[in-house]
Amino acid sequence: MTKSISLFAMLIVMLSCNMKHNASHKDENRILWRECGLEDKLPFDIFNTAITGLHKIDSLKKKELITIIDFSKPSSEKRLYVVDLKTKKLLFFTLVAHGRNSGDLCADLFSNEEGSLKSSLGFFITAETYTGGNGYSLRLDGLEKNINDNARNREIVIHGADYVSEEFIKKYGRLGRSWGCPALPPALSHEIIDTIAGGSCLFIYASDSFYIANSTFLTAEAGKLSGV
Repeated sequence: MTKSISLFAMLIVMLSCNMKHNASHKDENRILWRECGLEDKLPFDIFNTAITGLHKIDSLKKKELITIIDFSKPSSEKRLYVVDLKTKKLLFFTLVAHGRNSGDLCADLFSNEEGSLKSSLGFFITAETYTGGNGYSLRLDGLEKNINDNARNREIVIHGADYVSEEFIKKYGRLGRSWGCPALPPALSHEIIDTIAGGSCLFIYASDSFYIANSTFLTAEAGKLSGV
């Protein structure tokens, strides 16, 4: 009986320490979020989830950079953020398109399947650049099994596109849509690609129940993003 009580007490202490550890990291991330000037641009819970996931990726070569895409916003709003965590600067804040079959103004449907023409969610590592049918482009390697790990085979890449512009929004009320790629304004695409290429973290977020339930990157805290 005494041994059982002792083990239970030890478990309580461990859980308490873990909660304090997580709270400490969250407090640090909130300070970082403010210092990066994101308070009125990106919800803290999304930033916290992105940073928590970044720290779980061992193979990053550019740990000081993170790119976040917030697909909970409509395509008529700026929703791509490139943040330098070392200098605490928001380097880019711009428009980004979603996949044709993910939705019209907003992205609601996501896929990891070839030919779906849908965007994928989750954590990626940026890879090599190349010049192809969409001009200067950046390959992405998805890190989440059955969620985005088919990105390279699907040729889901970052590239510039004429339909990603304020002019397109004024005419149609939304951006044009890609075949699943996070397409950028042509005037910024080359500079953004060169900044983040070669081993930095990309996190694409949406309040999607399948992703939140199946991502191994998300913590219990991240689950609160959708009320799970």
